[in-house]
Amino acid sequence: MQIDPSQHAAPDNYKLLTNLVVPRPIAWVTSQNADGVVNLAPFSFFNAVSGNPIYLVVSVGVNDAGEMKDTARNILASGEFVVNMVTEELFDAMNISAADFPEGESELAAANLHAAPSVKIKPPRLAEAQASMECKLHSSQLLGKNTLIIGEVVMFHVADHLMGPRMHVNNFAPIGRLGSPSVYCRSTDRFDVARISYAEWTRNKG
Repeated sequence: MQIDPSQHAAPDNYKLLTNLVVPRPIAWVTSQNADGVVNLAPFSFFNAVSGNPIYLVVSVGVNDAGEMKDTARNILASGEFVVNMVTEELFDAMNISAADFPEGESELAAANLHAAPSVKIKPPRLAEAQASMECKLHSSQLLGKNTLIIGEVVMFHVADHLMGPRMHVNNFAPIGRLGSPSVYCRSTDRFDVARISYAEWTRNKG
């Protein structure tokens, strides 16, 4: 089947896209407004895009009123945010934080979560998260109704039990987002296959 997105409504295209580009990691973003209120919200239009410098991208849509969400507004104003990773024991709290809380009301208390101080930036990280990344805003770009945030990671926080020798991370199993609107996956079913070189492929081919 061939599907021309120009012939379909935006919600239908969104549904198709988010059911095909899977699984997607979830950026559970903490940001802070000028009054010090901490905002917490999950976004699955998120990924790592550079290792040197270390850049992440998060795409933030608009709210139901068509206005910029608190997360984007806070980041553009302060230039700082934290990406916290969502593991399975935090799923219910993450789901609560996705609700449309009014501006100025922090999702942390509703989700029974706690802030922990960051090292290099003002917005806090989540104390309960097994991994968090402090970010400073590199740049932003409007993409239709979305604000694309590019952040540079300036500090990692990783639970001690996850860290092995030579910066290897063991047994870290964040959840991922699958199809729209509410399908998720675990990352515990894995396989490990070494990348093959061209020379090896040539030898094996013969």
